Amino acid sequence: MIVLGIDPGLSLTGWGVVDAKDRNNIIPLNYGCITTHSKQPLIKRLQDINEQLQSIIDEYRPQNAAIEELFFSKEAKSIASVCQARGAIVLTMALNKIALFEYNPRTIKMSLTGYGSADKYQMQHMVKTLLRLKEIPQPDDAGDALAIAMCHISISFK
Repeated sequence: MIVLGIDPGLSLTGWGVVDAKDRNNIIPLNYGCITTHSKQPLIKRLQDINEQLQSIIDEYRPQNAAIEELFFSKEAKSIASVCQARGAIVLTMALNKIALFEYNPRTIKMSLTGYGSADKYQMQHMVKTLLRLKEIPQPDDAGDALAIAMCHISISFK
């Protein structure tokens, strides 16, 4: 099963693609960030997210995608921009007929560390360890996306 994990954002959208034979055999295929520039009009930024995500889908052909649920502890302006980016992401998945699953931050942390309040470092270290990577994935958004994909696999293979 190939899974695309997505950490949504308007400026940075993290993505990670993994291939899983089972919950203990997960192979990282690639990861990175879709970057948009704040000086561009909103519609161009959303279009860039869609186009770059489409390229990733075309290359890796994921069967499923997983995205982090919104966490409303941020200011209203950043919530609005993340919601708009999520809209572009959800539409891209729908147009490609890719099942999209949502997980809250606590569930993602529990699935990787067994501790729902794990900190950023613990999560990054677990992603590195479980995927047998030489380094912690950078930027953080890409590592978060890999964690989201791994969470989906962990839950799917229960």
